[in-house]
Amino acid sequence: MATPKQARGQGSAARGATSGGGTAKKSNTRGGRPDAPPSAAAPRAQRDKTRPGQGRPRPGRPRAPAPSARDTEATAADAGTLRVPRWLQITTLVLSLGGLADSIYLTIAHYTSTSILACSDKGTINCALVTTSPESIVFGIFPVAVLGLAFYVFMVAVNTPWAWQARLPAIRWARLGSVIVGIGFVLYLVYTEVITLDHICLFCTYVHIITLLLFGLIVFAATAGYGVKPAADPRLKPRR
Repeated sequence: MATPKQARGQGSAARGATSGGGTAKKSNTRGGRPDAPPSAAAPRAQRDKTRPGQGRPRPGRPRAPAPSARDTEATAADAGTLRVPRWLQITTLVLSLGGLADSIYLTIAHYTSTSILACSDKGTINCALVTTSPESIVFGIFPVAVLGLAFYVFMVAVNTPWAWQARLPAIRWARLGSVIVGIGFVLYLVYTEVITLDHICLFCTYVHIITLLLFGLIVFAATAGYGVKPAADPRLKPRR
């Protein structure tokens, strides 16, 4: 049987054990809740580092390449110059194709037989007489029909929409220079038919009219400054 001193000693030891357990419990808690184990905090930190948008690009969304300096300059040039009207591009191309078809027809007739020409061979309009005359061969070497064919092959090339939209000065000058030479040659042929031969070739006249129309349109485009002259800023309106 325990004495009173032993009972008091056992009670003090029990209270000390209880207070020690409470202290140990408090050291492992935070605000009444148990602390997270160290092993659970590390994976969470790693997930935060690899979270999308924090240092790594998102998969499946490639970045668009930055525009080059050449593309930027081309865009600025297109926006800052007068564009060639669509109707002008289409009209010159259609006229050039018509002249090319007529020139092919006359070239075939020159190297085969004039009988294939759907044209009168009597009276003032006489295609056979004009296309077989000595004047139908320039310098006795180059047939006029072949020269017309070469001219309209070139005109088709420089009157395509791509050529009209090109910013190369060489194309503009070649187009203008060739049509000036072409209209000069047409005037010579008209003089030869009317004055020298006193006969007219109907299909040759078609080519002459097409060349005259192309001359007017191309000179108009050059005078208007399409592709060269700076466009007016629509934001700058004249004050009234």
